[in-house]
Amino acid sequence: MANFPFQRLQTDLAALIQKTPAGQRLPSEPELAKQLGVSRATLREAMRSFETQGLIRRRQGSGTFVVGKVQALDSGLEVLESLDSIASRMGLDMSVSDLNIETVVADEELASQLKVDAGTKLTRVRRVVRAENRPVAYLVDVLPEDVFQARDLPSDFHGSVLDYLLERGDPLTTSRADVSAIGASADVAKPLEIQRGDVLLHFNAQLFNSEGKIVDYSLSYFIPGYFHFHIVRRVAAH
Repeated sequence: MANFPFQRLQTDLAALIQKTPAGQRLPSEPELAKQLGVSRATLREAMRSFETQGLIRRRQGSGTFVVGKVQALDSGLEVLESLDSIASRMGLDMSVSDLNIETVVADEELASQLKVDAGTKLTRVRRVVRAENRPVAYLVDVLPEDVFQARDLPSDFHGSVLDYLLERGDPLTTSRADVSAIGASADVAKPLEIQRGDVLLHFNAQLFNSEGKIVDYSLSYFIPGYFHFHIVRRVAAH
């Protein structure tokens, strides 16, 4: 019974979201908290579950908006493939914006992740992936300059460094990824048009070639609700 008021709050919010047209802004947090008889902290907690479903989106300085439901990208994690490949297979329209390619120098963290010397020149590729023109993922790839340079990128680049390397014929073999849920930092929240601290699904990955060299260190941030990742596992024999 202790959770009943919170469950009722979620039910009331669900009804409000359902009757609000996509693209329309909900009442401000103070207004909505007063209307529903709860604190702003409790309201934010209740609204978070609707954010993860992709039903609402908070925009810094603008408010909270209802968004139309988009088909989620569904993929297993046993095989590495690009978002572009997954979307193409599912018949979904995805695009890339805010593409930024720059040369950076390896600090201690990047040097450790790529197994290169500190001070090594690297190429960093940052971009936003959009579904139906909504930001749904923020991707960052960092590669040694002897693997990839800005001038190598084709004019019709669709956002996938992985696909580019494969099409180029690089002998890629395996990827190791750490998966976690994190709160969005300010530099990630801004391009994704969400609030700092909002929950994101985070992949921190290293890509290896046939010689065991790390050719790409990537950071991927996904807005929950737009992606369904799953793992198929065999039962261990006894």
